[in-house]
Amino acid sequence: MKKILILIDLIILFSFAILTAQPVIINHTCTDITEIPQSVIEAAKDSLHIAYGHTSHGSQLTTGMTGLINFANIGGLGLSLPTDIFEWNNGGTGGALDLHDYAMAGDCGYYPQWVNETEDYLDDSAHADVNVIIWSWCGQVDQKYAAGTLDSEYLTPMDQLEQDYPDVTFIYMTGHVDHGDDANNKAANQMIRDFCNTNDKVLYDFADIESWDPDSVFYEFPHDNCDYYASATGSLLGNWATEWQNTHTEDVDWYDCYAAHTQPLNANQKAYAAWWMWARLAGWDPDFIASPQNVAISAKNDSVFVQWEGVPEATSYKIFASDNPDTGFVNVTSQGDLMGNTWSSLTSADKKFYYVRAVK
Repeated sequence: MKKILILIDLIILFSFAILTAQPVIINHTCTDITEIPQSVIEAAKDSLHIAYGHTSHGSQLTTGMTGLINFANIGGLGLSLPTDIFEWNNGGTGGALDLHDYAMAGDCGYYPQWVNETEDYLDDSAHADVNVIIWSWCGQVDQKYAAGTLDSEYLTPMDQLEQDYPDVTFIYMTGHVDHGDDANNKAANQMIRDFCNTNDKVLYDFADIESWDPDSVFYEFPHDNCDYYASATGSLLGNWATEWQNTHTEDVDWYDCYAAHTQPLNANQKAYAAWWMWARLAGWDPDFIASPQNVAISAKNDSVFVQWEGVPEATSYKIFASDNPDTGFVNVTSQGDLMGNTWSSLTSADKKFYYVRAVK
């Protein structure tokens, strides 16, 4: 019988290595900045060292993040957090998030330059602490799809970089929406989403964020400046960002900031989603409710059995397992699959460390 160690009283935050065993999708549902706990924001600043390669469209994340600093300081959205908590800079000085903006030249539409730039950057000993790489698109995702090269010049090279640099988290990204090439744009972005969901990648869904306003109204035919249309070839109906800004209070509901090719509200949403992503990479699980009590774990006939006391408000449970807690845990269940308070597995019986999470 294998020795099984029971871990039931762990803190919420773990190494972001946990998250690589399941897809992490950052989209319009990840834009409520008020939901992110202060402790998680601090954990992200303590643990992440980010290098970001982009051109003009990608700057929406960082200009939005810059504007967020003062917006939070003045209590926008009712935030009440320490001054400059959302500060970021290259190097993480003064307790800021360590984010090297324009770390690599160009954007991921330029192949093989973006791959070579990534390798050169990570192979430089001056960047030995970097553990997150993120690249954005500008306008090329439609063209890559139409030419049949989106896989060979983006998805496959990204996957190879992950294998070559296993200690670095690589963030995939969809391209911006493009009403002028609606069909190819939608197909390209969906191809990236499908790949990330199937292969447990981290995805920042740039296009999805541009398709919804803060009230969760969906715009099926938007453009990158937040104009929206009646159909793929239909008439202009309005601009969802300026309409929302005009009916809400500046410095309370939204903030003005530079936003290349688009409106400030779009950059606001991109910044909120970026911080949601940093929080997820630092180990935050927004669905976490509690660690169930009275967990019992046993091993028999090369299988492991886990039982626990149910949590009334939980809709399902997740079981995490590891050979070595220092290198992170992996989710050996998937949300929604585990409704009861008993779980067993043959394939995970070789693990020595387990814990249970109740989720909503």
